[in-house]
Amino acid sequence: MHYTFSHHNPYPSCRSATYARHGMVAASQPQAAQVGRDILAQGGNAVDAAIATAAALTVVEPTGNGIGGDAFALVWMRNDEGGGKLHGLNASGVSPAALTREALLAAGHEHMPLYGWTPVNVPGTPSAWAALSERFGKLPFETLLAPAIALARDGFPVSPAISEQWQRAEKRFRPRFTDAATREWFTLFTPEGHAPQPGELFKSERHATTLESLARTRCESFYHGELAEKIDAFSRATGGYLRLKDLAAHRIEWVDPISVNYRGVEVWEIPPNGQGIVALMGLNIMSGYDDLHSRDDITVLHRQCEAMKLAYADGHAFVTHLEHMTTRIEDLLSERYAARRRQDITESAMDPAPGKPTAGGTVYLATADGDGNMVSFIQSNYHNFGSGVVVPETGIALHNRGHGFSLQADHVNVVAPNKKTFHTIIPGFLTRDGQALGPFGVMGGFMQPQGHMQMVMNLIDFGLNPQAALDAPRWQWTGGRHISVEHGYPTHLLREMTRRGHEIDYAFDLTGFGRGQIILRDPATGVLCGGTEPRTDSAIAVL
Repeated sequence: MHYTFSHHNPYPSCRSATYARHGMVAASQPQAAQVGRDILAQGGNAVDAAIATAAALTVVEPTGNGIGGDAFALVWMRNDEGGGKLHGLNASGVSPAALTREALLAAGHEHMPLYGWTPVNVPGTPSAWAALSERFGKLPFETLLAPAIALARDGFPVSPAISEQWQRAEKRFRPRFTDAATREWFTLFTPEGHAPQPGELFKSERHATTLESLARTRCESFYHGELAEKIDAFSRATGGYLRLKDLAAHRIEWVDPISVNYRGVEVWEIPPNGQGIVALMGLNIMSGYDDLHSRDDITVLHRQCEAMKLAYADGHAFVTHLEHMTTRIEDLLSERYAARRRQDITESAMDPAPGKPTAGGTVYLATADGDGNMVSFIQSNYHNFGSGVVVPETGIALHNRGHGFSLQADHVNVVAPNKKTFHTIIPGFLTRDGQALGPFGVMGGFMQPQGHMQMVMNLIDFGLNPQAALDAPRWQWTGGRHISVEHGYPTHLLREMTRRGHEIDYAFDLTGFGRGQIILRDPATGVLCGGTEPRTDSAIAVL
């Protein structure tokens, strides 16, 4: 291979990096990855495969995503001259027009609730599928959703990791989901009275029927037709804020991706309202160090954690819906500002605070085809199954992305009508010298920028191949001086971290460290090299 990333995997894993030439799909569920691969085999391109895989994931992994969620994508489309262009899609929805801070305070809320109608913004996932297909797809839209429809109608065996998450969710929801807005959750997701066991077949005729409506109307029914009317009626009947006019006003945004150059590789993210800028700020700080030779070095680990703290402090202070931001993206990503923030890193752990720049439950998948097109795609219901609100007879579980709003009047992310909240889900992409290297991503709430930074450094600084980069133990800053780590870090390293003031916690639940996928393409040969997440039921399917 002609890129600098190694083929070696120093971490114990049941899988090596996967290689292919004519196409690759990496996803968190084998059945969904196979759906994408089959679409490639039918003559579809990477975009077609991504849409079909995403639709299938709403069926086989409802614990993290659904039709009623949000989505983002980075799409590399190859041109006839051998080059290409990276396109960004922001399909996140805004808050309902009736959702005001005053209304929430009058209702007795002191902060944004996690469940029920209040945190439900307009879902954007269906609009993402339709927009991607219309602009870049090759196959008929109905063809792309047909496999997901079959999985929902005929049933699928639930995978072990998803079964575990499903069962935990049911236990958590039983005492909470007792009102008219959330009781339908049990009808949809526990039709036999319990969450499915590993290998148990699960069917959802309602989900299949809704997917058929989306396929037939190219998702128009969700925003202007029969599905929109059902959502509006249920919201009115059960105390929701969402209305037909909110759905009808929804628009996707084609955006210019943002990037930083990290040691000769351009790292790309979607601009705010997403938190991808946090990963870029962290990498910008780390780019000023020229002695990052080993993952298992105390100076490297300490600096990584401190850089991420600073980036997150700035992200939470300055990032929101782009129209409401008063700090410019270029100021946050400037080398001058990164140098200033780098000076805040000492030999001891800090409690981070925002700097002063110049004024101004998720699934991730990656696809590539034999023509050089590649997609980094992410969709989410935010917190596991989302808000708990399930629209009767539709199979639509609505997300709770509005939970990210603040009720503090002076906060940059204060709730307001028709506003996009600070968004956690972020697709990533790598290029070098104007050529695509490939898509990467790590799902998992506020772990995502931290996972992005660790994956990029694993690939570029430490020379790991995609599978090794995903296999490597991860750390996560969880607030203050708290760092949660996976087993696998050397004991002496953690002792030294403690000596420097970090409060280290060993984590036994690995779901909090995110789940990622990576596909890299050799620009010279077109050979694809992929890695898939060992912490869940992930798979790579190749053509």
